[in-house]
Order: sequence, then structure tokens, then C-alpha cells
Amino acid sequence: MSRAQAKLRIDKWLWQARFFKTRSLAAKQVSGGHVRLNGNRVLKPAQSVSPGDVLTFPQGRIVRVVHVEALGTRRGPAPEAQMLYTDLTEKQDAQPKNPGFEGKGRPTKKDRRAIDLSRMPDS
Repeated sequence: MSRAQAKLRIDKWLWQARFFKTRSLAAKQVSGGHVRLNGNRVLKPAQSVSPGDVLTFPQGRIVRVVHVEALGTRRGPAPEAQMLYTDLTEKQDAQPKNPGFEGKGRPTKKDRRAIDLSRMPDS
């Protein structure tokens, strides 16, 4: 990296590091105040980021914390993008799964008749 390119726009870096699919989505996250740079809220997509900075932002249902290692020159393949940062996000447990199937399924005709008889008021 040359001295002239020691900083890069935060929206462009997030896009190059493949955290967002488009640069405009990255800019929306920054403009919405959802991104923090070294603990300070960032509101402008043109804010500069440099190696050594720490970014905190939501991605899906988790909050990502990344340490900027390098500035990219292009949006390359994923292995190249992963060289731009160190992920400091704590590993979270998997989301709780839906209740499991108990194997009962739909009631049979016999079961439905029994249910109907149990619901009838006594006359």
C-alpha cells in the first residue's frame, strides 16, 4: 500500500470485504447510524477507515466486530476479502430450533370422532 492510499471510505471497505452485497447497502447501514468506528457512531459513508481500526455493525441477526488489517484495491474473491480483516465476533450458540415432530401427525377418523364426542355438551 502506498502512503497516498492510507485511508478508504468506510462504505467502500465494507463492500470490498464482502460484508454487504452492494456498496449502496453498506452506505445505508452507515447513514442509518448502525456502524461504529472505534466505538464512535458513524453517520457519513465517506468516513475514512484505516488499518488498525475496529468496526462494529449488525449483519443479519448478529453484531459483527472486525479489526481492519488492510485496505483493498478491489472487490475480489472471498479468500482475498477475508485477508482484509480479523473477525473479533464472539461465537454465538445456534438459534433454538423449532419444536420437533412428535410422530403423532393428523388424528385418524376414530380419533376425530372421540374428540367430537368429548366436546358435545351433556343433554
